[in-house]
Amino acid sequence: MHEAINDFAASPEERLAALAAFASAPGFAPAGRATAGAGAAADAGAAAKAGAAAAKAGAAANGSAAGRPAAAFPSAAAFPSAAEESNNHIHTIYSFSPYAPAAAALGAWKAGLTVAGSVDHDSLAGAAEMRAACALLGLGAVTGFEIRAYMHSPAEAAAGGAAAAFASRKINNPDSAGIIYMTVQGVPAQAAGEVAEFLAPVRERRLARTAAMAGRANGILKRAGLAPFDFERDVVGRSKFAQGGTVTERHLLAAMAEALIAGFGRGEALAAGLESKLGLALKAKTRATLSDPANPYLVYDLLGILKAEFLPSFFIQPTDECVLARDACAFARSIGAIPAYAYLGDVGESPTGDKKAEKFEDDFLPELFAELKDIGFLAVTYMPPRNTAAQLARVRELCREFSFMEISGVDINQPRQSFNCPELRRPEFAHLNAATWAMVAHEALSTANPDLGLFAEANPHAALDLEERIALYAKAGLDLGRAGLDPREVADRLLKGRYE
Repeated sequence: MHEAINDFAASPEERLAALAAFASAPGFAPAGRATAGAGAAADAGAAAKAGAAAAKAGAAANGSAAGRPAAAFPSAAAFPSAAEESNNHIHTIYSFSPYAPAAAALGAWKAGLTVAGSVDHDSLAGAAEMRAACALLGLGAVTGFEIRAYMHSPAEAAAGGAAAAFASRKINNPDSAGIIYMTVQGVPAQAAGEVAEFLAPVRERRLARTAAMAGRANGILKRAGLAPFDFERDVVGRSKFAQGGTVTERHLLAAMAEALIAGFGRGEALAAGLESKLGLALKAKTRATLSDPANPYLVYDLLGILKAEFLPSFFIQPTDECVLARDACAFARSIGAIPAYAYLGDVGESPTGDKKAEKFEDDFLPELFAELKDIGFLAVTYMPPRNTAAQLARVRELCREFSFMEISGVDINQPRQSFNCPELRRPEFAHLNAATWAMVAHEALSTANPDLGLFAEANPHAALDLEERIALYAKAGLDLGRAGLDPREVADRLLKGRYE
């Protein structure tokens, strides 16, 4: 059953049907339940059947909201001591990941998360499946996408001042100066078509650049005496580009990793070939991992090494595929979504194994946040396990100073990574849990009524300061996600200017 849930070749409807069958099995309990008795199993079965129908329609339309029967979920008051844990930065097969959206939601459920959020690179194509899968499992859902953007235009940089300084710096992007990573999160379901249109040229231009890099990578393989990979078959073919997904550098690196494994063989021969033919200096632990002939994650492990140590030898800098951050923020706000800067911070040991120790934005963080505010960002997203306590405290202080919402999440794009973020169980990160539930409410309610977006000018609660608004929406998110209230009921109460 689990294989069907993560079948890359299956349709979203087929994967969701398999997930619905899983959620109908005796003993299943939606996320947040303390125990799973007979009543819980019956409620879950009803939820799965109703959710599967809504999921099928939602995935087919790639934008309609999946329904959830209120009877399947206990009241929020039933969980007064439940520890919160969520992940708002999960990648799926619509960019690069070992998980289809339905399987990603299942992985989050198995990890004990209460909310799962997807942010595929340059694509929102998996969002409907993610929302529907989360509904089946009783998880709150937040969907969006991640893109790279120029901090400033060439003309702005040429004019000097802050723009020129940022253009010459690596900010939060290990590969490029002046280009940042950002997310657009809490995208209302009805905006899927506009997002697809906005991202289409980005996807097409990234595909062309990746094809050019593939030519360089194949040149390296040929010089090592190895057979090249086929770009259409081995790179584009392993992606979901035809279904609205993106071809990334990781797709290329996976194809190269497979070509290296096929050429050198598994076990000691692989490590020896990488060292002698490609000149890689493998540390003892890395060498042991790559030399293990039974390693089930060998392609992913080798991909990480290639990205950290070898990608610069054939990387081509992005140019016209990157939009301006100001334009991306304006677009996000126009569709009722939340544009967020992705804080990286100076890197020591990378939790994903694909980033070297390096300095990034910490030395100029106050100036950067001021610039982000001017550009139009509404939030800052970061990964608590990646940073030190001092870094996180500084980011939080600056977010308060500049009235940025704080969003948490942990990169998921390879099978060794954990869906968990145990830091969120600590009291000092309670505000991140509140923000996550606020985003759950924001996405669901702005789908029902755009005026109820967390940052909508027409929001009847727009006069509240940001922390008060987040607290209000966090309660609404809990009522939607845990108590199973109808979004229309919650929307009606908010529109009347009260929420109790």
